[in-house]
Amino acid sequence: MADSMADETIVGIDLGTTNSEVAVYRNGAIEVIDLEGEQIMPSVVSLSPDGSLIVGTAAKNQAILYPERTAISIKRRMGSDESVSLGDKFFKPQEISAMILRELKVRAEKFLGYPVKKAVITVPAFFSDAQRQATRDAGVIAGFEVMRILNEPTAASLAYESDKTKNRIVLVYDLGGGTFDVSIVEAHGDATEVLASHGDTRLGGDDFDRLLLNDVIEEFIRQGNPDPRNTRLALGRLTQAIVRAKHELSFKPYTRIREENLLERDGVPLHMDMEISRQRYEDLIKPLVEKSFESVHKALNDSGKKADELDAVLLVGGMTRTPLVIRRLAEVLEKLPRTDVHPDLAVAMGAGILASRLGGHDDGRVLVDITPYSFGPEAATMGDFGIPIADRYAPIIKKGTPLPANETEEFATLCNNQEKWEVNVFQGENPIASRNIRIGQFIADGFSKVPAGNKVLCTFELDLNGILNVTVVEKLTGLSKRVRIENALGAMAKDDMKKARENLDSFFAAAPELSENLPENLSDDLPDGSTELATQSTKPLEIEAGAVSPAGTTVLAGLRHPARTLLEKAEARLEGMKEKDRSDVLALITRIRADITDGDNKDLPAAMAELDDLLYFLD
Repeated sequence: MADSMADETIVGIDLGTTNSEVAVYRNGAIEVIDLEGEQIMPSVVSLSPDGSLIVGTAAKNQAILYPERTAISIKRRMGSDESVSLGDKFFKPQEISAMILRELKVRAEKFLGYPVKKAVITVPAFFSDAQRQATRDAGVIAGFEVMRILNEPTAASLAYESDKTKNRIVLVYDLGGGTFDVSIVEAHGDATEVLASHGDTRLGGDDFDRLLLNDVIEEFIRQGNPDPRNTRLALGRLTQAIVRAKHELSFKPYTRIREENLLERDGVPLHMDMEISRQRYEDLIKPLVEKSFESVHKALNDSGKKADELDAVLLVGGMTRTPLVIRRLAEVLEKLPRTDVHPDLAVAMGAGILASRLGGHDDGRVLVDITPYSFGPEAATMGDFGIPIADRYAPIIKKGTPLPANETEEFATLCNNQEKWEVNVFQGENPIASRNIRIGQFIADGFSKVPAGNKVLCTFELDLNGILNVTVVEKLTGLSKRVRIENALGAMAKDDMKKARENLDSFFAAAPELSENLPENLSDDLPDGSTELATQSTKPLEIEAGAVSPAGTTVLAGLRHPARTLLEKAEARLEGMKEKDRSDVLALITRIRADITDGDNKDLPAAMAELDDLLYFLD
């Protein structure tokens, strides 16, 4: 029964820059999974000093102490060929995203009680072909059959639009942690149709944070203090304080950043205590907010609609809580945005809706999405005096075309006896090919040795995921070559994906807290045969300082799992602590991590007991 349910169940995943969620159809409704007290999981991955994988809230907390071992905002690197370092290990962006997806998979399986094999994963509407491929690869590495890559604004529109009796035109404004998208969507009868999409994959809350962080640091320096950016721990603490301040300014006119013992100079501790006004923050971010309206106007123009034709403005993404964003949307579009769906959950819910349809739970509505880019090959045109002009772009599938799309154009050879064509495939809108995004390249060869002008048919097929297939056919002979454009720059080879999957499996197998088979009692499942319990109790740990094994070595190996559990418990509590308590806890966290890293330090049991005592009394 479980296998059959696993075969049928498809989850919907919002793989976000800052946070991620997973939704599933259950008991006749779409539900964003709430496990371990959170529906929203930080999209953060870290390796602890002992090499253990940490994903989510605990990884976010560890970023304060070990930023060099932590990956944040990995979505912004998707589609690139750069590597990301976690300590002394290096990973592709797909691998980091796969770690996040695997953790979501584990959570879904714990929630449902059986394996989950299939998923719909969302991406920004303006993601390139390479970025979509990288996201799909990450899903495969994580162990999913990726059923669909879905545009985030499209997903959000599904979450909002449940009334099939009205024809409505809505604008979806999606401002998240790392990307911005806007889509114009028309719902009519049983159909939801995307009319236009635009966006910026380098605009989001991360940029807002950076502006405020730099402004606060510059003020701190003007007060005669050293630059916190030169001290890893100080910068980590300040970065998290900035995020908290930004959130508070969404509902307060003023907030304070208080960080005791932020730095030290000549043995004297330096504190930060600074008031920030919402007005000051809005002055900093206003250029970014205004930049988003460039995409709003382009999307309206592409859709052929005017602002006064919109029936609603829908908010998606955590940054849409910013009062300036809401105010400017109301001013520009003359319509107060709707907030009746949680902006952080709308995309996951929409992905869950599409997943439920693909799983056979049909609600009768048809989804028609579009391509936000044009696609075509590089070609040459004949100039004056019969001289060919190269580097010309020949779009075959035009921007705004409904998906799936299948279009063919005819080309001709320029040279006598031309036997092959090097096909460079681009996406974009510039008439100069090299100014667009090159997403693939292949050779179509074996053409007949005939005079110039030999007719060649080029077909572009864009599937529902926005992923491309290209076919080139010599009209004279019918000789064809078909290529799936999936080896874009930065894409992973199949052997590399296989190794990445094996590596990910080993990480999760080595960490019981990340495993879907996590037992209720950990006593039989700890490293090195230890029978110590990973305590979650409300009384202090009783560990004898300097305890040794019969061989005379410390019991560090048996304490690693309890130590990690205790650290996660402490890190999860940091945000709500008073500054003095927070400083004491951070000091103990640092001490315990150093003990674990040293490998033979006898102070670990005492440090653990001290931290557990402190947490107990803070309760």
